[in-house]
Amino acid sequence: HAAIEATGMALPSETVEKGMASDAILLGAVGHPKYDNDPKAKVRPEQGLLGIRKALQLYSNIRPITIFDELIGASSLKPEVLRGADILFFRELTGGIYFGERGRVASGTAAYDTMFYSKSEVSRIIHTAFKSAKTRRGILHSVDKANVLESSRIWRETVQEIAPKYPDVELHHMFVDNAAMQLIRDPKQFDVVVTGNLFGDILTDEASQIAGSLGMLASASVGDHTGIYEPVHGSAPDIAGQDIANPIATILSVALMLDIAGGHSAASQMIVDSVRSFLKTGYRTKELSDKSTDPARILGCTACGDQIVKIIKAEAHSNSTLHV
Repeated sequence: HAAIEATGMALPSETVEKGMASDAILLGAVGHPKYDNDPKAKVRPEQGLLGIRKALQLYSNIRPITIFDELIGASSLKPEVLRGADILFFRELTGGIYFGERGRVASGTAAYDTMFYSKSEVSRIIHTAFKSAKTRRGILHSVDKANVLESSRIWRETVQEIAPKYPDVELHHMFVDNAAMQLIRDPKQFDVVVTGNLFGDILTDEASQIAGSLGMLASASVGDHTGIYEPVHGSAPDIAGQDIANPIATILSVALMLDIAGGHSAASQMIVDSVRSFLKTGYRTKELSDKSTDPARILGCTACGDQIVKIIKAEAHSNSTLHV
């Protein structure tokens, strides 16, 4: 929004240059109601986000769905369905319908968007997902709509061509509508999930309810160089300035950044453990609280962040291999 107001562009070239010169980028949420409520707006904040993903060739969006036992009650799903679920999503990020040709007919009474995928675009994220599955439970679900969409058929063909290179990974193909149902019915069946841009966008928002809240989900958008680390949620303009937003997704995004971009796995795990300690002591943000939550333990955004930082510092000082 600020870039549009200042320059008329959602992604000035200066921003791209600074991004390319960085080791990693920690990104805040993008969006503004001024543009959400104006369907005829030619320039939107989201164009900047899509643009920098394309400029940095961030083809792989990694979204871990972590179930903290302390938040099982915050989900609308039954505890026995949730407990033990651990899912890692790989969403293709620089192709598909978000980047295809789009427009309106001359009369303005109809519009179109094009979903386009090449085998090279599909293969690079499929290899990434297979490699990740090898380090986990060895199960990969590839989600598409190959019974209807030609772009999904080339997606599935590419997956089938690559699969023999990973004989120790159990591969499942699943249509996206079935995947949406199965995520709620039995999330524990999933280990690693790989899918296209649009389907991944929708499914990971659905999966946020497994974790209890969108405010708990971190993500990493990576390619071959500089990566972007950001919360999955949007900018939530309806609660702006009220100090009630949940900062945990951003904090967990920092953990991902330290691990993936910096190779600091111990420091990354310490942040995750500190968030878990925060939750174990009964602290909650407003949207994570319920009737059983002690009102004194419901913290605003600033206080929540300060308390987690306090726990991180205490953990770091007790660990001689880490420094604050």
